[in-house]
Amino acid sequence: MADRMLRGTRLGANSYVPVRGIELAPRQICEFSCAHGHLFEVTFAGDVEPPTTWDCSFDGNPARRVDAPADPQQHGRARRTHWDMLLERRSLDELEVLLDERLAVVRERRGRAEPGSRRAHRDG
Repeated sequence: MADRMLRGTRLGANSYVPVRGIELAPRQICEFSCAHGHLFEVTFAGDVEPPTTWDCSFDGNPARRVDAPADPQQHGRARRTHWDMLLERRSLDELEVLLDERLAVVRERRGRAEPGSRRAHRDG
């Protein structure tokens, strides 16, 4: 009989405790705006100091808290991407050689014949 009573429910996924009378932890909602004009809100616990910057929910660019004072120190600092850090370590010619080597390995694993390097195909 008990197996019929639990049919259609997910044990542990839903709480069967009534929601009435439960006091939620204090929260604060901070509004952020990025350079592209995206405006979004992030919820933080009420007892923490929210950061002045947060990644934009729409495009990933750094966004600034709307009510935060202007910080001249971080204003002119550019964000380094993975590509920027890669170009600090390798030149474009070195990256082309590495790409050709990796493509050859992938083609060999898949059992395809080597059609020639990308550079020879592109230059020719």
